[in-house]
Amino acid sequence: MAGRYFDEWTVGDRIAHEIRRTVTETDNLLFTTLSHNPQPLHLDADYAAGTEFGRIVVNGTFTFALTVGLSVGDTTLGTLVANLGYDKVTMPKPVFIGDTLRVETEVTELRRSNSRPDAGIVTFKHITLNQRNEIVCQCLRTAMLQVKPS
Repeated sequence: MAGRYFDEWTVGDRIAHEIRRTVTETDNLLFTTLSHNPQPLHLDADYAAGTEFGRIVVNGTFTFALTVGLSVGDTTLGTLVANLGYDKVTMPKPVFIGDTLRVETEVTELRRSNSRPDAGIVTFKHITLNQRNEIVCQCLRTAMLQVKPS
């Protein structure tokens, strides 16, 4: 199990996740069509060529999902009770096919659960960067984690 228990975290902990992902045309096409998103900016190369971006922009909800996914192995894998919410999701720069993304995480808040003595709540700030070290996505993820068994 790679994730950490609630009581193994401290505010200010930082992780530079090792897994990186180069976004492919197939990633974008499958995610966009599976989520029934008809936005031509994500699907139509001719349309996208006529926009300010000049090419297809990767679906932002894919970028967000990848942000969380790349962080799971080091944060909540095997210790998660539930993800409670996501907040302040921003996409300051577009992602393009061929961009390689990586994620950094910081713990911004910790508190014991009021309703579950065997769990605590951790707020993670995830930041996704491309190969040019530009921030392309950031968000807060609030997760309920198990307390380490005695």
